[in-house]
Formats: sequence, structure tokens, C-alpha cells
Amino acid sequence: MKRVVTFAFVAVGLLHLYPAVGVLGAARLESLYGVPVDSADLELLLRHRAVTFGLLGALLLAAAWHPPLRGAALVAGAVSMAAFVVLAWPLHAHGPAIARVFWADVVGLALLAGAGVAMRVAPPTRAAT
Repeated sequence: MKRVVTFAFVAVGLLHLYPAVGVLGAARLESLYGVPVDSADLELLLRHRAVTFGLLGALLLAAAWHPPLRGAALVAGAVSMAAFVVLAWPLHAHGPAIARVFWADVVGLALLAGAGVAMRVAPPTRAAT
């Protein structure tokens, strides 16, 4: 079970780190989301979003190897992805790049749900004091 939990946190952490490359500018953001970034204000908001995803991805990766962080990381990651899935519904109203993000978040939610179940079934053992 420990490997399942570690794998889930690493996978979802990397999934959140991927959009962090958007911090590099409008061209990267446009390729990530398939939408034109045609104003400085929109670019700023999306680049800030990239930084936030980087922080969340780092938390998820740290939680993979530091069990005390897992509860907070699981909740933060699940809320982030569930919010996008709900906001992006109905899926047919968006382009293919947004659909890819939607499905990536669905997979990420499934991974975190599996990690949550595994954490309940086999909680981490504590070292004897």
C-alpha cells in the first residue's frame, strides 16, 4: 500500500508541476491551454496560476515521502482538481486543450482517491519511542 500512495502523490504532483512552465510567458501558456493570451492582465493571471500550480505540485511531491503532509496535500490537490472539473462542465463548451486538462484532473482525482483509501487501509506505522 505504501508504494500505491507514493506513486499517487508523485503522479499527481508531476501533473500539477507540468503547467508551472506557464510562468515562462504567453507562448507557453497558449500552448498549454490552447487559448490566445492577448493581454498583459490575462498573462499575469495565468502566470500566477502557474506559480500556484508549482507550489501545489511541490507539496504533493513532498507528501509522497513525508507522510505528515499527506492529508493536507490530498485535500489541496483534490479541491484544486475537483474545482476545475466542476467549472469546466459541460465539456463540449470548451476546446481540446481544456478537455485534456479536464481529463487529466479526472485521472488525478482517481489517483488521489486511491491514495486516500490506501492511507485508510494501511496507515503509516510510527517508529517506537
